[in-house]
Amino acid sequence: MSEITFNPVGSFGLVAIVMLGLLGLLWFGPDRSRTTRRQRLLLTALRGFVLLVLLFTLLRPARLLTTQTKQSATLVLLVDRSRSMQVVDALGGRSRFDSVRSLLAEAQPQFDALAEDLEINLYTFDRTVEPMPRVEGRPRLKGSPQGEQTAIGAALAEVIRRESGKRVVGVFLLSDGAQRAYAPLDLPPQIAATRLADLGYPLYTVVFGQARGQQQSRDVAIDELLVNPTVFEKNQLEVICALRAPGYDGRELTVQLLYETKPGNLEVVRAAKLLATADRKQTVRFRYTPESPGEHKLTVRAVTQPDELVVTNNAQSTFIKVLAGGLNVLYLGSGLPLEQRYVAGALAASPDVELDSRYLDARGRDRWPVDLPAEIVPGQFDVYLIGNLDSKALPPRHWQALADRVEQGAGLMMLGGAHSFGPGGFQTTGLADVLPIRMGRLERQNFGEPMSQDLHWPGPLRMQPVQRGAGIHPLLAIGPGEENLTSWRKLPPLEGANRFRGMKRGAVVLAQTAAQEPAPLLVAGSWGTGRVLAFAGDTTYRWVQEGHGEAHQRFWRQTILWLARKEESRDEQAWIKLAKRRFRPGEPVRFQVGANLHDAPDEMRFQATVQAPEGAPQPVELRRTGEQVSGTWLDALDAGDYTIRLEASHGAQPAVTAVARFVVDARDLELDNPAADPGLLAGLATATSDLGGRAIVAEELPALLREIQEHPPKLEVETQVKHTYWDNWSVLLLFIGLLSTEWYLRKRWHLV
Repeated sequence: MSEITFNPVGSFGLVAIVMLGLLGLLWFGPDRSRTTRRQRLLLTALRGFVLLVLLFTLLRPARLLTTQTKQSATLVLLVDRSRSMQVVDALGGRSRFDSVRSLLAEAQPQFDALAEDLEINLYTFDRTVEPMPRVEGRPRLKGSPQGEQTAIGAALAEVIRRESGKRVVGVFLLSDGAQRAYAPLDLPPQIAATRLADLGYPLYTVVFGQARGQQQSRDVAIDELLVNPTVFEKNQLEVICALRAPGYDGRELTVQLLYETKPGNLEVVRAAKLLATADRKQTVRFRYTPESPGEHKLTVRAVTQPDELVVTNNAQSTFIKVLAGGLNVLYLGSGLPLEQRYVAGALAASPDVELDSRYLDARGRDRWPVDLPAEIVPGQFDVYLIGNLDSKALPPRHWQALADRVEQGAGLMMLGGAHSFGPGGFQTTGLADVLPIRMGRLERQNFGEPMSQDLHWPGPLRMQPVQRGAGIHPLLAIGPGEENLTSWRKLPPLEGANRFRGMKRGAVVLAQTAAQEPAPLLVAGSWGTGRVLAFAGDTTYRWVQEGHGEAHQRFWRQTILWLARKEESRDEQAWIKLAKRRFRPGEPVRFQVGANLHDAPDEMRFQATVQAPEGAPQPVELRRTGEQVSGTWLDALDAGDYTIRLEASHGAQPAVTAVARFVVDARDLELDNPAADPGLLAGLATATSDLGGRAIVAEELPALLREIQEHPPKLEVETQVKHTYWDNWSVLLLFIGLLSTEWYLRKRWHLV
């Protein structure tokens, strides 16, 4: 079909006004006295033709040709081939994948009919998108789905890329609807669905599987594992996990904590039994005390049940770093609890000190002696604090066992109080030989009697370090350099102290009262390989109450470290910092490295390698950003244990090394929790509902395909071609020719 169209300059009215004005000029033709009638007619005709050409160009006529062109269109079918499609939860005891195969066979006539007018592109997907195999042009789903991930979002994004520039009449997504993908394939499907809507591609979703599959209905799984990545040796480590056990309601389950006591040797160190609850997760807590520093693997494992089909989710592992220097301290106290409470607060600020504080109230002494055999076994505690606790509080065998522990290397400190030292009757216990002071046979403070002035100094008593030789004992260094004595003078005085009758041979007075005749307050000694302190005071809490909390904290930390023979702290020469110790397959492993070799970090040289579960160590490129040096390992694809090794050097100094370990999760992402997710697929389809997209059940697919066949989208596109006649060289040449001829004649006839 063709038609003539006009596109006047400005408007038709403007063109008419211009032409009427120009026609009026024709009345003013050549001078009649100088031209013949024939000459005037010829010049007027030429000018008239010029006006006609000008009118033609002002109207800008064109011929418009309209044709109908059939446009190609595409229908896309996307089928899930991940392992979760193996789940047998369809009617007739079929797997989800078998249900898809049957549905495609049932809908084959509709696909064949649509293929006459549409291009049908068939794909399968898991972590990647691949063309669906065809036999004689028809789709065939062979074998069993083996995909390790279900990347729905990434698959839809890939379809958009492949079908870019085409007219897509519909995208059909056949899946169980549960996205199970690791980075970088964990693109949210909602983003891809929104992109489909923007492009005008309707999305039709078909869900296969039940929201609670058979394999999920009977399963024991460890879903979470929470543990501090670092802990000091001999400090208590708390491990928390979440247990999920659908299908085992009321059954007794066993959960174990395994710890790497030796390299490569995991041992069961704790176990817990609990009754499963099907409708909720249960929290399981373990406490364990690591004995040696280094990198150690830790695993929480639920014992496999005989009828359990998925067992890869029964355990979770991680690595922890056990730091050297951890201390366990037992504080046994009685009487007024203020000192014990404030000392416990001061030690709690030290992450390498684990304090177990026991208060044995003297008001319940009718139940004395208290039996505490587990607290005094070798290796249980490094330091023992005894505060104002009468000797009758524990049986004699406990005091002797404590004396034996000190002889074997434990630290002991007895604090002052009404029932400490001699007033508490310790001259008749196993600690009589251990303590560095002498106690008289008759020293005793009975309960309910006034405080004996022969046994106690009344306050206030200002405590000051004893200076010997080059200075004071480092245990009493609560201030920098020369300011240390000033810091001691600022501390509030003690409210009283025990009287020490004499010192044993080898005992050293570290602190005394600030008086003309000073009395010993803090006396150090040793017994066997253990260190011992006798502290006459028990009111250091006043230091905190009057604003000297930092000095109080430093004094008590240094006291504990000295008693444990760990007053010399050694920092790591090289280190590796991992943000976490558990990764998913393919997840980037990012870490930072450093060393304490030189004051100029930019002059250090670092080399790092990663040892995977299989193969040779692989180098890792390290990048320096300012003073930070970091690396990223992208090849953690296989499940198992990995080791990062660092070598740091500077100049001619010997190289130092560091090691860090991490684990890549071995659980089966697809079958760990294979429940279908109809809600996700419905939500994706709803994003294209304005285009007709919707979620359907499998039985509706053939009918939907017939609907598309019977009411196909408009596939013909109207194409218009415009031919213009006023903007070409012939019109321009005609216009110039007419004007030139008119001018030539007037010139020849001497009219210009």
